[in-house]
Amino acid sequence: MVKLSVIVPFYNVQAFAPDTLGSLRANAREDFEFLLVDDCSTDGTPEVLERAEREVPGTVLIRHERNGGLATARNTGLDAARGEYITFLDGDDWLAPGYYARLLAAAEELGTDFVRTDHVQCTGRERRVFRVPVGRRNEVLRPRDAILPADRSTSVDYPMAWAGIYRRDLLDRGLLHFTDGLRTAEDRPWIWRLHREAESFAAVGLLGVFYRRGVASSLTQIGDVRQLDFIRAFDQVIEETANDPESERLLPKAVRTYCAVISHHLGSIERFEPAVARKLRAMSADALRRMPQDILGKALDGMDRERSSRLRRLRRLRRRPAGAPATSASAMAGAA
Repeated sequence: MVKLSVIVPFYNVQAFAPDTLGSLRANAREDFEFLLVDDCSTDGTPEVLERAEREVPGTVLIRHERNGGLATARNTGLDAARGEYITFLDGDDWLAPGYYARLLAAAEELGTDFVRTDHVQCTGRERRVFRVPVGRRNEVLRPRDAILPADRSTSVDYPMAWAGIYRRDLLDRGLLHFTDGLRTAEDRPWIWRLHREAESFAAVGLLGVFYRRGVASSLTQIGDVRQLDFIRAFDQVIEETANDPESERLLPKAVRTYCAVISHHLGSIERFEPAVARKLRAMSADALRRMPQDILGKALDGMDRERSSRLRRLRRLRRRPAGAPATSASAMAGAA
């Protein structure tokens, strides 16, 4: 029986893949499988993965015939996974030796649907620890209770799929797959769905995932049109949350987070190509008008002056097209 399936997408990370694969080897166990998904790399990554298939115990190499992006690659791994537990790793990150054995032991001891962990962010030689924004550690909690409050960082603001471990039951219930084709912010609808629909989770202070930041090929460093998929991702969060029985309680958090992310991108708009920057402003203005307007108004009132003013100006950028649907919370829930 496979106890743990680790899903690792790779795309053009030839320089970093050896570190990732070496750390997997230092975590290998006879009941672990490592599902390496090559998302149609065009550099030397495929050759590195072929070598790992021979040298790293438990490795299963899966090749995409065309590039589909991170969300699609993770879904490919999920479809092939056989483990009782599931976790993720990105192809340019790495692990401490024996980390997965400790993570699995914590999950089995707690007995929850999923466990969230801290991680180490690595920018060049700098190391910085990031904590799960959950105060109560090593304790079984109700996931939807960790969504709020709306005006503070909470568990849904820590969306990285690789910062945790997930029972197979969640996969069987359809809660672990990502929205196919999303090229950025793919973790956002995913983490919100987990917190709305799973029954239990816990946060632990286990460190062992090292997240490599500032990679030149990473989408977070590239100002092209793929970055704008965050709008589609957050539209999904708003739509699905509007259909939740507790939508009135949860939507203010979803709207406020969406606004904060829009403001973040607008605040660094100079990194985008000119045509993409124009599209970002237009799509963000449309997104603000799609949000439940009563909730949006309260969210803007509660934000700092700089962000609030930026979003209010954007909100007035273009008039809502004639015949567009109403945007109250109730109308949004009814239309979804």
